Amino acid sequence: MIYVILWITGITGILVFSTMIYFIVKYRHRGGVGAIHSHGNNTLEVVWTTIPVLIFLGLAIYGNEMWGRMRMQKAPADALQVAVVGEQFGWNVRYPGPDGKLGKMDSHKIGKDNPFGIDPNDPDGRDDFTTYNDLVFPVNRPVQLHLSSKDVIHAFYVPEFRLYQDMVPGRVYDFVWFRADSVGSFQLACNQLCGQGHYKMFGKLAVVPDSEYEAWAKGKAPSATASLSSSAEDVATVNR
Repeated sequence: MIYVILWITGITGILVFSTMIYFIVKYRHRGGVGAIHSHGNNTLEVVWTTIPVLIFLGLAIYGNEMWGRMRMQKAPADALQVAVVGEQFGWNVRYPGPDGKLGKMDSHKIGKDNPFGIDPNDPDGRDDFTTYNDLVFPVNRPVQLHLSSKDVIHAFYVPEFRLYQDMVPGRVYDFVWFRADSVGSFQLACNQLCGQGHYKMFGKLAVVPDSEYEAWAKGKAPSATASLSSSAEDVATVNR
């Protein structure tokens, strides 16, 4: 899609500027040569209005088809499940624990004390662990994101990944997935004006070898005892 637009705008730019330069030279001011006054040409105006309309209509149809094709591409079964919830002005991140299963998110349960909308009765979430403004992903492994917002509209944006998705409060977007093919350090930025602190809403994102990710996740994951204790506290909090 990017290359199609690049070719269209490139060719159009060359034609427009070439024509403009031609007219500047041909009809430049010269002594003894009178100016030519034109009241326009209806046929030409219809033509150069219709052509852009058809081009934009074609791009809209093509873009919609591409978007639909992207939405239909499901994440691989072995994708790492990661939940990200934006808030003013930071990123809450939740990873699956040793069981490899991410606890379910319910947008109706998202609140000040429960940014992920965690269901305390879901056993898959008992060993999950969280970070704040700190994301680590394994290289060459698909990652499926579960995106939501706690307060206003935010946008998950990593330019190097060509990855962008608005995050609207009250919804969980789980169709976004990617695979980073090289290690490195990147920045997760919010690309929606979300308030006075928007300028500082960024997170550190590292893509590391799989072994390094496993070691990092193991160090972050709570112990079984702590997980059960945390789950009990979560249930008590919800019941209150």
